[in-house]
Amino acid sequence: MLFSSIYFLFCFLPVLLALYFVIPKKYNFARNLVLLVFSLFFYSWGEPIYVFLMLFSIAFNYAMALDIAKERRTGSKKTLAFAVILNLLILSFFKYYGFVLDTFSALSGIKVTYTALPLPIGISFYTFQAMSYIIDVYRGDTAAQKSIFKFGLYLSLFPQLIAGPIVKYRDVADQLERRETSPDLVGEGSIRFIIGLGKKVILANGLGALHTGVLSMGVGEKSVMAFWLGAIAYMLQIYFDFSGYSDMAIGLGKIFGFTFMENFDHPYISRSVTEFWRRWHISLSTWFREYLYIPLGGNRVKPLRHILNLLIVWSLTGLWHGASWNFVVWGLYYGVLLIIEKYLTGRLLEKLPGWAQQLVTLFIVLIGWVFFFSEDLTSAVQYLRTMFLGGGIEFINKEFLYLIRTNFVLVGASCFLSGDKPYKAYKELCGSSSVFALITILTLFIVSVAYLIFSSYNPFLYFRF
Repeated sequence: MLFSSIYFLFCFLPVLLALYFVIPKKYNFARNLVLLVFSLFFYSWGEPIYVFLMLFSIAFNYAMALDIAKERRTGSKKTLAFAVILNLLILSFFKYYGFVLDTFSALSGIKVTYTALPLPIGISFYTFQAMSYIIDVYRGDTAAQKSIFKFGLYLSLFPQLIAGPIVKYRDVADQLERRETSPDLVGEGSIRFIIGLGKKVILANGLGALHTGVLSMGVGEKSVMAFWLGAIAYMLQIYFDFSGYSDMAIGLGKIFGFTFMENFDHPYISRSVTEFWRRWHISLSTWFREYLYIPLGGNRVKPLRHILNLLIVWSLTGLWHGASWNFVVWGLYYGVLLIIEKYLTGRLLEKLPGWAQQLVTLFIVLIGWVFFFSEDLTSAVQYLRTMFLGGGIEFINKEFLYLIRTNFVLVGASCFLSGDKPYKAYKELCGSSSVFALITILTLFIVSVAYLIFSSYNPFLYFRF
């Protein structure tokens, strides 16, 4: 079930809100139970069988954390290792076994046939949340949750279940016990949700259609500039798609009294690759830094070990996103760039004007997205070859000019809205006029719903991961 769907907006969410808020605040257990039931129903909407996998994950990690807390000074390290390994094995089986068999076939020449399983939605996100919880219990950073219902709600809470942000248990532990809800919070959360809905439905879906149109061009329709336009469209699409979904998740959390961390901070205004990853998918970057990079030694080691740490972290970051070599290359691409930026070019880039730093960073990020959206590594290399070498096709043709003419407003508006200045201006206007804020939000919601009614194109990119 998508947040950006008519069923969610006008059936699932209204019923949940009615049942949730009819329960007095003092009955927190009842409110939690309603959220848990609806979260499991939400998860089971697409692939009902996988709700049993979710229930197993809840029960298993709940029991492991209690055992770790009980045996912290004796056998807790073995329990922790067992829990982490089993979580990773489950994730690997559903996400990577086909990738492993395909790689084996390619290297050995032995054809291995298998049945591809549907990927459980959000498994990468809730597995990382489960592992962060048991690791934090082992470290003593948080107490083990005694109630399986509260832990189950943490792991399955529907706003952030299928696409993040990745929420650490210790950040919401108190909110599971008691949390404030008020008309002001409901209003703030609703505004944040509608802004995210607009990003997703109005901008991301249109950009996605443009990108898909470029990929589906016939041989005689292709041009070099169309390939560049397709890559730019995807770069903007994935930002508005994913950040829009994060906005919706954060807004829904606020409505129900939960505070989730920010996941995006206008990454396309970054002036370096390092800054980009401080602004893009912040919860994932934070997770890898806290639970992998720092335990490996971080940057407080000799340069060669630091380089190895970065390569390990970024290869796994790429693999987390998808079971294909192009994702691994995408991760290593950033790992190598961060190493170069750290040890070679960082100070040189700082001497450039701010706009030049930003353009260099955008160019680097754009090339990276080609690896990300391609079906495989060969397709990515071919796409890049066409962008830079032409590959025997025209540089500009009438099909490209048509795409520019029909999508100029969409692409231009998306470029403008990907920066931080429009949002600062909007907040200032809303602060001086509540009527203006109400009118713009209602208009945005009505337009978004109209797009949903009259358009059948409504994908969500991060369902792949």
